[in-house]
Amino acid sequence: MLDYRVTTFLAVCDTMNFTKAAQRLNITQPAVSQHIRYLEEAYHTHLFLYQNKQLTLTKAGLLLRHRFTAMENDERALTSELNSLSEGLEEIAMGVTMTIGEYAILTPLARLLRHHPRLNLRLHFGNTAELLRQIDTGRIQIALVEGFYPKERYVHRRFGEESFIGVCASRHQFRSDPPQSFADLLSERLLVREKGSGTREILARSLALSGMKISDFRHFLEIGNMHSILSLLQEDGGISFLYRIAAEKGLQNGSLTEIPLPGFPIRHDFDFLWEKNSIYQEKYQALCTELSSYR
Repeated sequence: MLDYRVTTFLAVCDTMNFTKAAQRLNITQPAVSQHIRYLEEAYHTHLFLYQNKQLTLTKAGLLLRHRFTAMENDERALTSELNSLSEGLEEIAMGVTMTIGEYAILTPLARLLRHHPRLNLRLHFGNTAELLRQIDTGRIQIALVEGFYPKERYVHRRFGEESFIGVCASRHQFRSDPPQSFADLLSERLLVREKGSGTREILARSLALSGMKISDFRHFLEIGNMHSILSLLQEDGGISFLYRIAAEKGLQNGSLTEIPLPGFPIRHDFDFLWEKNSIYQEKYQALCTELSSYR
């Protein structure tokens, strides 16, 4: 069990305010100050700086925050493990992005559960940014993401690679046919995922290489659901950029077609990731390796 002063330290890290941390923990502000001072004396270093009425973490404070957060999340996982031990069960929480969750992971998951009938799995859906926050807060132990993320902050293992393509309805008519660049598409209505989505981030980075951004498209429709994007594409409601695996059915039956844009398709990894320094490192590694083998 973590020392109560660690809980205080993490509360201050979250709020960056001693008063708000005290309110959250239902203790006095002097008690918060005492707890922080105890940790600073124990580790012989300053954890916070107060400058221009702004509280910030020192390098030592940042390091300690990462380590204590990993320990706190492991403690939650350990509590769950102990609660399931008497029944011989195992439980894990995994987060997946929308595209992966709907089109890439279900068959491997089904095979995994057939081989491990006493495994209980909590599957969370969210965009890449949301899943990273859930790992950081201990809500999930493993995430499977399609977008970019700070690789130095997480242990990661490749699940697979997919093609990222431009897609439109087969009957769609371009003003410049075929389009030769992103510039030829700016008058089209772009169907795009919400901010924080890995799919959107990949498109944004591809546009940036041409000196452009998503807002350069004259018309757009922002949607947080891949099924809705695919339905709109089939109704010729716009164009989109997404993973081939999501559009595969429409491409095969002829209702959708790939936009023949130079530089595409782009190959991009789907990655498992989990918190660094976790005591469950070997367990997470084994689970992800097995899931990858079922693709």
